[in-house]
Amino acid sequence: MSGGASEDPGGGTATGRVREASGGGMAIARESEDFEVGPMGGDTADRPGDAPATSRAIVVDAPGTHRLVTRPRPKPGPGEVLVEVAAAGICLSDREVYDGNRAPGYVRYPITPGHEWSGTVVAAGPGVDPALVGRKTVAEGFRSCGTCERCRAGDTSLCSAAYAETGFTHPGAFADHLVVPARLLHPLPDDADLRGAALLEPAAVVAAAVRAAAPEPGERVAVVGAGTLGLLAVQFLAAVSPGELAVVDPRHERAELACRMGATHARAPAQSPEVHGRYDLVVETAGARTTAAAACLLARRGGRVVLTGMFAEGAVGIDPVHLSVSQLTVRSVFGAPSAAWSYAVRAYSSGLIDPASLITDEFPLERYADALALVGGGDPKTGKVLLRP
Repeated sequence: MSGGASEDPGGGTATGRVREASGGGMAIARESEDFEVGPMGGDTADRPGDAPATSRAIVVDAPGTHRLVTRPRPKPGPGEVLVEVAAAGICLSDREVYDGNRAPGYVRYPITPGHEWSGTVVAAGPGVDPALVGRKTVAEGFRSCGTCERCRAGDTSLCSAAYAETGFTHPGAFADHLVVPARLLHPLPDDADLRGAALLEPAAVVAAAVRAAAPEPGERVAVVGAGTLGLLAVQFLAAVSPGELAVVDPRHERAELACRMGATHARAPAQSPEVHGRYDLVVETAGARTTAAAACLLARRGGRVVLTGMFAEGAVGIDPVHLSVSQLTVRSVFGAPSAAWSYAVRAYSSGLIDPASLITDEFPLERYADALALVGGGDPKTGKVLLRP
């Protein structure tokens, strides 16, 4: 998940199946060898014989148009590493890129999408510790400057420099390999499951929300929405031992899955008026038209609300009278600072969260069109969709 998209609507049980049949509503990508080679660095620390001389990538040339291209394997420049991609998640932000619905300034065509990923470092550019080669890793997507006032305060997701993000303005992980700044890496334990680790980007967004919410044991907590962010929020919050952990979602399949992941109960939005003013903390994850206002109604007087969904124009606003009279504390989350990434990686490495349980479908790069068609397709049994280069 990244700025500019609402919660993806997939859900359901984890089957981990890899689809191999052809089909889908979009044109099947064609192989091409006509591709511009990425930055060529100087001498690099490399793991001998571990990566092929060529690398494939999905390129979205313009909205609605994509190719599967083959190019020479990119080399990392100074301060960069080359990562062999193990898995990459697809979210609605990626669908926005393909459909041309992403806000101007937040995508740069032609682009290789993919901001949710995991992989292994296979080469280190000049100035990078060669010991990183061979390490399993994930990395922050926002390419913060590291020098502005907000970055120096640790709020890297509030960087005041020009927007730059892997998969939107820089080549992403819908490829065999990608090049990223080494400073953005969050190395994983040697025994880490890279399949589940591909979801650590949305997990970091949820971690930012949980850190902002500061939940305490025994509190009554509600999560609005049971998509990828909502189900990850349930896992994070369940680890804090709330007295009650409710999920609000209209889809029965999602509600059941949330309860299996730690929610104490679930209810449909139509039942929400019965519990208005009940919860100490409400985490909104859906980004739907009415969910911000609905989340505030669920919170008790003096309660806390954290908004993580991305709302489109026309969303129902929060009633300022209710906000002031109820003395609510409302926070919002856009992306994830470095501290939230560290929080998510620690939670994953220690087994407190299980992102792999959200995965339902996996495709090779050649099936990008079919994978993308599932995202936002409305099937409640579709959860997280992965590309496996």
